[in-house]
Order: sequence, then C-alpha cells, then structure tokens
Amino acid sequence: MVKGDATLTLPGLLSLRARQEAGRTAVEVAGVGALTFGEWEARSAALARALARRGLRPGGRVGLLYGERDWIDYAVAWAGVLRAGGVAVPLSDRLAAAEVRHAFTDCSVEAVLHGDGLQPPDAGGWRATLAGLPLDGGDAPLPEARPGDLAQIIYTSGTTGRAKGVGATHANLAYGADPGPRRRKLAHSRHFLHAFPIGSNAGQTMLVNALDARPAALTLPRFTPGRFARVAESYRAGTLFVVPAMAIELLGARVHERHDLSCVRLLGSTAAALPPAVAAGLAEAFPKATIVNYYTSTEAAPAQTVMIVDPARPDSVGRPASGGDLRILRQDGSPAGPGEQGEVWLRSPAGPRAYYGDRRLSGEVFRDGWVRMGDIGYLDRDGYLHLVDREGDVIKSGAFKVSTLQVEAALHEHPAVAEAAVVGLPHPVLGRVPAAAVVVRQPVTAAGLRTFLLDRLARHELPARLLFVPELPRNHLGKVVKPRLLDLLAQEDRS
Repeated sequence: MVKGDATLTLPGLLSLRARQEAGRTAVEVAGVGALTFGEWEARSAALARALARRGLRPGGRVGLLYGERDWIDYAVAWAGVLRAGGVAVPLSDRLAAAEVRHAFTDCSVEAVLHGDGLQPPDAGGWRATLAGLPLDGGDAPLPEARPGDLAQIIYTSGTTGRAKGVGATHANLAYGADPGPRRRKLAHSRHFLHAFPIGSNAGQTMLVNALDARPAALTLPRFTPGRFARVAESYRAGTLFVVPAMAIELLGARVHERHDLSCVRLLGSTAAALPPAVAAGLAEAFPKATIVNYYTSTEAAPAQTVMIVDPARPDSVGRPASGGDLRILRQDGSPAGPGEQGEVWLRSPAGPRAYYGDRRLSGEVFRDGWVRMGDIGYLDRDGYLHLVDREGDVIKSGAFKVSTLQVEAALHEHPAVAEAAVVGLPHPVLGRVPAAAVVVRQPVTAAGLRTFLLDRLARHELPARLLFVPELPRNHLGKVVKPRLLDLLAQEDRS
C-alpha cells in the first residue's frame, strides 16, 4: 500500500525539503549547473511574488516554454507558478510553433515564461524570461495552494491527432510523496538520470521525483547514447530512466561495452511498451540492474502497472502498483475473464485527471475514477497485464485481427533489426494488411526477414510490405508517429 500525506501540495513539499536539506542538490544538468533545495525554494518564492505583482491570480494559466538545457530555470518557473497559485502549462521547445500556439490558446494562458533565446508564438498575455522579471526577496504573503486545486495542464503527444490538455491537481501530483526523510525513494544512489523532454508526463514525473526522492535529479542538454552513458558513468548514477527508443539506441551503440555502468541498480522504461527482445538485451547489458517496465499514460497517472522484467512473462507490463487498480472490459462493459481480450482501464488512487475544458471527451475516458487507456489487452490467471495493441492500431485483415505489437516484437528478435514499426495498409480484398518499416544495424534482405518471421508469426501476420528506412518518424517524446509511416509507405508506392 502506498503511503503519503494526503494534505501535501507541491509548494508545501518544496518548502519542507528546503527546511530539511537546504544545501542538498535537487536538480542538476550535466555540464550546465545545479540547483539546491534552498535555492529552488528562494527563487521560486521570489518569482511567485513577481507574478502576483504582474496580476496573476489563483487558477491563472502560465505557459512555460523551455529546452532541455534549461531544466534549472524551468524547475524554478514551474515551482514559482504553483507557489503563486497558478496553473503551469509546460511545453518543450522541440514542438512546432503551431503546436505551442494551439496549447497556449486552448487553455487561455495569461503569460508565458520561456528560456533565453526562445521566441514563443503570440498566444495572448505577456512574455518574459526569468532574467527579464524583477525579482526580490520580499515577504509579501502568497496564496496557499489546496490539494484539490489544479496545478498543471500537460498536452498529450498528439501522435494521432491534435494534442489535448490533461489537467492534474496538487493531490494527484503529490500522491504517494512521503515527507519523512528516512523513507524517500530511490535511496540506493546519489543521482537518478533521465533524458525526458520538458512538458511530457515522464518529464513531469521526474520533476516531482526531484522533490520527493533521496537522490538528485540528473539530466543532460541533449540525449545521445554516448553522452547518456558517459554521464551515468561519471556520476555513478544508480537509476536510469528511459523510453524504449532510448533503450534501443543504448543497446545499438553497445555503450555497456565502452563504459563502466556497474553502478546502475535500476533501469526503468516508460511511455511505451518495451519489446521483449529489447528488455532481454537490457538485462544482459546491465546484469546488476533490475529492469522495470512502467505502463501508464498522461491521463491515468499516478495509476500504473509495474513489471520487473521476467523471462517467464516476456510480453507482460505487470500488475497494478502505487495503490491503483486494473480491469479489462468487454465491448458491453462487463468484466473479461482471464485470457480474454478487451479494453484496458486503470483506476487512479489519487484525485483523477481530466481533459481541460472538454467535459464530453472527459466523460468518454474518465469514469468514476477509472481511466480508459485506449489499449486492447488481457489478464493472465495471475493478474498480469498483457497488451495486444492500441485500439486504433489493431489491423483487421480479412477474418483476422493482427496485433502490430506482436509483429514488431517478432521483428525485434532478428539480430539485424534495430527498430521496427508496423501499420495497416489498405487492401482491396482484405481491408488492411500489415506493413513494416524497419531500421537495420547490418545488411539484411526483405526475403531474409520474411523467412525469419515464418516460424514466429501466422501467415496473416506476416508483413505484406517491408520498407527499410534510416530512422522511424518519432515525436519529441520518442513515440512513433504511425500516420507518418503510412505517408512514407505511400510515397514509396508512388516512386
């Protein structure tokens, strides 16, 4: 059972940590600088007062546009907005101007704080860098955030459509935080390392971890497998957090053969399902580490399933953790039995999230504390969740349904395949047939790949098309954008 203080808010948690360990590093960007808890508290309080002088009232939305080099200023800006009673709307500078404009307009931001050198698009309100705001150390009273107050709005990745804003309260974000210094998580090392972009659910989780965990949050201005491994080695990071795309790059670059990564005791993967072959590769490359697959979503957090990679269940994403719950529902809404496929729902143990300003869509996804994940899956007899596919990605081919995840997992087993993604191509008779885009690390022919797959897939699951590409189209979160794969395949047909 997850324990924590249900009355905690994020500003309250930061103030508490600053009183307990003012000189301890909270956030560090390798090669750029570091921020202690005392500095984080003082700078964010000064910013909160500056925001109040500029007219920010409780509940006012403030856009935050920063790059990964700016994690320190971003952490101050985020905490300052919350300390002033505002709602943070964080976005990465990797996004296109139109995406940024949509988010800031959609939630009617009153102001935008941004990194030096960035030019946010016009989207209402005033704009400033931290250096451009007059700050002081005055003692003017600030509003007290309440657990039920809205704290942030994260815009989803938008891999299949326009991004939607997901609102989370202080109670939701602070769920499970324990103010007791002896019970802090990730206590096996002095640093946990990640390379998640600002404005992502994973990135925000890392920021909350910086408030709550024993080690300092460590990141780097730009991810490459070599840089990531060098930082992990030099800081002796005990915990690494990645997305599957990063894990694939780390294995492909064979960083474990060139760096001493024996310090790593926990390697967690999130944001997408970890292909079984990749999970096995991580276990071999990091023999002293526990490899963990986390399954959640921006909408469902802090509900999640957790799976310590187990060769006996290579394709499972685990069982509910953190006080959450899990169920599989048939199309008629009744519970599915063991082994029976259906819609995956997670129940949040904290105050649930919701789509900002969209009650109709919220009603379709959020129901009585449960969150519809948009995935098809099943539970085995021991209650472990196995994902079949995204609801919209299942390929209906003739009388069969094909799981793109299963085909991708089979492709990843080939030693020449670095990455693979599968989509459904229109077919005049069958409706749709599987097609795969593949990134290889060594030469292989399409015929050779198909022969390899014959023992691993049914005939209707075999890709009718194989397209070799230098890289898969991904968004700034590392997720494959499958509509762009369809465009690539269509371009190949026309050429």
